[in-house]
Amino acid sequence: MRSVLLVCIVALLAPQRAAAQQAGDPGKDVAYFPSAPAMVERMLDMAKVGPGDRVVDLGSGDGRNVIAAAKRGASAVGVEYNPDLVALARRNAVEAGVAELARFVQGDMFEADVSQASVLVLFLIPENLVRLEPKFRNLTPGTRIVSNYYQIPGWEPAASDTVRGDCETWCQAWLYIVPARVEGTWRLHAGELVLAQEFDSLSGTLTTPTGGRLAIVNGRVAADRIRFLVGLDEYEGRIRGERMEGTVSGASSGAWAATRAR
Repeated sequence: MRSVLLVCIVALLAPQRAAAQQAGDPGKDVAYFPSAPAMVERMLDMAKVGPGDRVVDLGSGDGRNVIAAAKRGASAVGVEYNPDLVALARRNAVEAGVAELARFVQGDMFEADVSQASVLVLFLIPENLVRLEPKFRNLTPGTRIVSNYYQIPGWEPAASDTVRGDCETWCQAWLYIVPARVEGTWRLHAGELVLAQEFDSLSGTLTTPTGGRLAIVNGRVAADRIRFLVGLDEYEGRIRGERMEGTVSGASSGAWAATRAR
């Protein structure tokens, strides 16, 4: 009887423990600091979250980012290590009427599968962003990542914004668009194209069939789009996995295509 009573008491107290979480409480990898409500909405606006999006929040806390995304019609998942916060987030989703779209998983954010996300909404310290950067880099080109206050080291933001009024601390957000990865060697009609990539910036060389070597200039990748200059020619196109294709204009004109050699 005593053990049954103890289980009942623990079950009754669990929601109270979750509700008692305070900003600044320590967690496994980062302290619990929720984004201000105005910042949550601004981040979702910046990422243009809507129906059809698959939103993931790593370190989802009380679930506010996930719930706000679900209210916009997105399918949203929060990954949170603290089981009390997971319980609180699930209750909050029920109260908000979005439990079917807002799901919460108790787990380690560094082990989470984010490969299907179209949007990541984050509030993480730089050390954690560095550890997660390989996951970010391998996301589908065009995936949007919006981060409260802290920038992803080595990445160039597509946009930034600051919230005024109701937001008092950590009120700046950064939006990133994941670029396709094109570093390596490609074969195209004009010769062998070797590309080096630093986030969305490209450099490299084109070696022609006659042995000439031309530098890549003003090379950029935006989601799955690519643009670069070689000599008097401007190449523009789309990246489709191991193939690129588009149009070239300048000294030459017409269509071009390239396949990855290595």
